[in-house]
Amino acid sequence: MAAVGPGHFLDAMYGGVDPNITGNGGPECAAFLSARQRALETVLMVAVSMLQIVLACQRIGAGFWERWDPAGSPSDHPQTLGKNLLQAALCLTFGLEIGFKCASKTLIYLLNPCHVLTALQIFLLTCPPCRAVLILFRLHVHMLNGPLLALLFPVLNTRLLPFETEVYYIQHVLMYVVPFYLLNRGGIYKPEPLGDFKWAVLATGLLFLYHYSILQALALVTMVNLNSMLCPAVSDPFHGPFYRMWASLHQTALLMVHGKLLTLVSLALPALARGLRHGHKLE
Repeated sequence: MAAVGPGHFLDAMYGGVDPNITGNGGPECAAFLSARQRALETVLMVAVSMLQIVLACQRIGAGFWERWDPAGSPSDHPQTLGKNLLQAALCLTFGLEIGFKCASKTLIYLLNPCHVLTALQIFLLTCPPCRAVLILFRLHVHMLNGPLLALLFPVLNTRLLPFETEVYYIQHVLMYVVPFYLLNRGGIYKPEPLGDFKWAVLATGLLFLYHYSILQALALVTMVNLNSMLCPAVSDPFHGPFYRMWASLHQTALLMVHGKLLTLVSLALPALARGLRHGHKLE
């Protein structure tokens, strides 16, 4: 039996990434930006993200822990059929994604934010009420710009296996179903006030730091275009030498608004449903 060495591990991680597919990676993609521009953008964005994280944490402060309400014991949040079905659907979809990545030797793509957030949502559906759940829930609500962009500007030229494209859409739709379900479930899944943007700023800083540190470092080492950190995606409407700076601007604006709109819609849906039921009764 052949020994499994580092080469086998690296082959499973990104051996199947085809650099000949536009926007997938390779030397040409890695050379899209000059080393000087890449370094300047990295220093700028890491500094901005660190500032956002520090300021947001200071504003949230110790008062958050003092005001924290455990919202009951785990027995107050019993398992329901809806939660179990949603959890099963998300786990099955994510399991299929992992299977596709194993089959195509592209496991490195599991580090993209949407896959990380899917794993986080499985944790939120599984873990009993605690402080970690409340913190991660509030952060993840403001990190769901990825599914929106994936649905509006899908990158499908690398999905060649049967049903891989269908699973792509199912995963990103489910990523929206989960926060709507949790917000309407209430209890520990409680959003901050609509006028409070501290959590949105913290989420923005964490996302930018993750992109410009971990994802970019791995992308440069492997020459795999992780979440478009090396070169723009084929569907990027801001394709050009400053595509990352444009992305930093429009994604900051989107992150500030998107989570609040999601929260507002989720709070309005039950009232709308009650109004419709009341109207049918009057008829």
